[in-house]
Amino acid sequence: MSLTEDYIVYIGSVRRYSDRTKAIYSEILAQFREFTGAVSDEDFLDSLKPSLIRSYEVHLLDGKSLDPRTVNLHVSVLSGFCRWLMKEGRLDSDPVRTVTRPKMEKRLPVFYREESMKEYFSSTECDASEENLDLLRGNDKVSLGLYSRRLNRLIVSILYSTGMRRSELIGLRVGDVDLSRRIVKVRGKGDKMREIPLVPSLCKEISLYLQSVELTGGSARSAGDPLLVTGKGAKLYPVFVDRVIKSELGQVGSITGRKSPHVLRHSLATELLNEGADLNSIKELLGHSSLAATQVYTHNSIEKLKKVYLNAHPRAKSGGKNGD
Repeated sequence: MSLTEDYIVYIGSVRRYSDRTKAIYSEILAQFREFTGAVSDEDFLDSLKPSLIRSYEVHLLDGKSLDPRTVNLHVSVLSGFCRWLMKEGRLDSDPVRTVTRPKMEKRLPVFYREESMKEYFSSTECDASEENLDLLRGNDKVSLGLYSRRLNRLIVSILYSTGMRRSELIGLRVGDVDLSRRIVKVRGKGDKMREIPLVPSLCKEISLYLQSVELTGGSARSAGDPLLVTGKGAKLYPVFVDRVIKSELGQVGSITGRKSPHVLRHSLATELLNEGADLNSIKELLGHSSLAATQVYTHNSIEKLKKVYLNAHPRAKSGGKNGD
C-alpha cells in the first residue's frame, strides 16, 4: 500500500475515524499528491516542504476559489498526515507548522428558537399519539404512511431532545435505550460511550414507535437491531435523515434558515446554556472532546444577554445618563 493508504488505515483502526471522515481525508491527500505531481512515495515525501504547501494553499484559494474554512481543512489534514509520518520515522519535522493559514470569519452556531420547535411538535402531536397507533394494521399503504410520519417526528424528537449527532442517531440499537432508567447509550466519535437522559415524553414516544415497527413489520425487535428503520425495515442512512429534517422543519413557517440535524444539536446546547446549565455538563451531554468546542455556544447567550440588558437596565434605556 502507499503511504496515504497506510495513513487512512491508521486513522480508521487506531483513531477510530468514521468512514465519511476517512473518505474526506483520502480525497484531500489525493488532491495534494496530484498537485505535487509525485509518482512514487519517495517523491511525495520530498514534496512535503513549506514552500510547496504554501503554493498549494494559494492554488486552493485563488485557483479553485475555495473558502478559507475549506482550505484550512486541507492544511489540517496535511498536518495530521505529516505528524503521522514523523511517528513512523519518515519525516524529521512537520512542514505545515511554518505555513500561515488563511483567516476565517467566526461563525456563530445557527439555532432554532424554542417557539418554533414548540410549533413543530404541536402540529405533529397526532403523528406520535397512541390513538394513531391503533390505525396501524400491517404494511398496507395507509399504515406505512402513518408509520413514516411517526418515524419522521421521532427522528426530530430524538435529535432535538438529546443533541446527539446524525451518525449517533443512525447507530442507535434497540438495546441502547433503557426506558426504565430513562437513558440512551450513545457511541460517539472514537467509539466513546456516553449516556444521555431521556425526558418522559420521549420515552413514551420511543415505546409507541417500537410498537408501530412490530405492527407494520410483523415481528418483535431484538436488542441488536437498529432502533430506527425505514418503512421497509432498512437501517437509516445520512441522506435519509437530512431529507426528513428538511421536510419536517420545512412545515414550520418561522424556520426559514438552514434545516439540518446539526442545527438541532446547536439548538439544544443554546437552550440549555440559556437556562443556566454549566458548560461542563453540556460538554458531556454533546460528547465534545474538549471544552473549547462547547464554548462557542456562549456567543449566542451573550447576544441574548445584551438584548435583555438594553431592554431592562435603567441606564441602558436612558442612554447611560447619570441620575436616570
